[in-house]
Amino acid sequence: MKILMINKFLYPNGGSETYMFGLGQYFQSIGHEVQYFGMEHEGRCVGNNMDAYTKDMDFHGGSVFSKITYPFKTIYSKEARKKIRLVLDDYEPDVCHLNNFNYQLTPSIILEIDAWRKETGRKCKIVYTAHDYQLICPNHMLRDLKSGTNCEKCIGGHFGNCTKNRCIHGSLLKSVIGSLEADYWKNNKAYSYIDSIICPSEFMKKKMDTNPLFAGKTIALHNFLPDEVKAAANKQIPPTETVDYKLPEHTYVLYFGRYSTEKGIGTILNASERLPEITFVFAGKGPLEEAVDSRANAVMDGVVNEINGSGSNVVNLGFKSGDELRQLIKNAAFTIYPSEWYENCPYSVMESLALGTPVMGADIGGIPELINTIEKDSDNATGETFESGDVGALVKKVQSLYNDTGKLKQYRLNCKADLFDDAVVYAEKLMKIYTR
Repeated sequence: MKILMINKFLYPNGGSETYMFGLGQYFQSIGHEVQYFGMEHEGRCVGNNMDAYTKDMDFHGGSVFSKITYPFKTIYSKEARKKIRLVLDDYEPDVCHLNNFNYQLTPSIILEIDAWRKETGRKCKIVYTAHDYQLICPNHMLRDLKSGTNCEKCIGGHFGNCTKNRCIHGSLLKSVIGSLEADYWKNNKAYSYIDSIICPSEFMKKKMDTNPLFAGKTIALHNFLPDEVKAAANKQIPPTETVDYKLPEHTYVLYFGRYSTEKGIGTILNASERLPEITFVFAGKGPLEEAVDSRANAVMDGVVNEINGSGSNVVNLGFKSGDELRQLIKNAAFTIYPSEWYENCPYSVMESLALGTPVMGADIGGIPELINTIEKDSDNATGETFESGDVGALVKKVQSLYNDTGKLKQYRLNCKADLFDDAVVYAEKLMKIYTR
């Protein structure tokens, strides 16, 4: 089978690229052909035989002329249609698998794929994996960033709310463009040409199904674990020489990821103040780094933290990755995922559980689908949930679980890599979608 993977970034940049590269590599390993279409970039590591890509669009840089024309190119791209047609004519794919394409590639590529298959009579499937809420919310997040609350005002095609609330970076101009883009493609009905929409959570599927155009096409399918996580789960990770701190095993709780408001950083920091006897370790970076550093450097009367030598029960290690991060995860009593927005299928939760570490997760979006609680499956519980944004609830849950060594031990025994699909199992499910 010939598969054309489509994504605006063709270099490692985030979750959608991890997903796409993992699938592409596996499909190639079992004999399928895989090519890629997206933007040109100095870091591009995959491609197509025609060497056809759109120009790299840097919304934060470029010439004055580029900045003036960018808004129009984010709605419709003649260049993307022209370049993908070159690839289609040459490669003749059986499946075009869309990932993140809005703004840089635009839905205009869907029109071209459909026009090509009609003109040639090719039975080429268009499959889309929804890595975010772009098709039903112009800012991708179903969240009012100004008020810091989750928002569903645009659901049902009421995209003018994006402009009204300045939902894209707080900018009126960007929000107007976002509303125009969403309205244009709603009226154009380009999305009707998509054959299947893969939603990485049941939660996302329910939201997508609010659009009659998508209902009947959506399939809930949790993401797969990357090979390196599967491998790490099954091996002993040696301590790394770059670690300059001492963290006794299972004596701390861990948050790893982005330091931002929607991730619940404020909630977990407030909880840490009420639990001075428990060490909270942070590994990541983001706009709230200063707030995390402030707590990490705080002097709290009567509390001496032997780990970082300060009077705080908060340790900020900054961004960590690879085996160093995985060792931190494995050695934590449990990890905390306190998100306050509609998370889809966070890799962080999956990675923690696969590495044998229970998760305390916010009961929001797709997070609770990944965690087996006692209420859901008492024999196979892997963690607990709490009401998103409720500091008091988080404090009670953390304190109770941290002090219940028997429950923690049982949770750890239930946490294992085979809770989630690997690329092999996931690809088998995907192939059924490709060929149905």
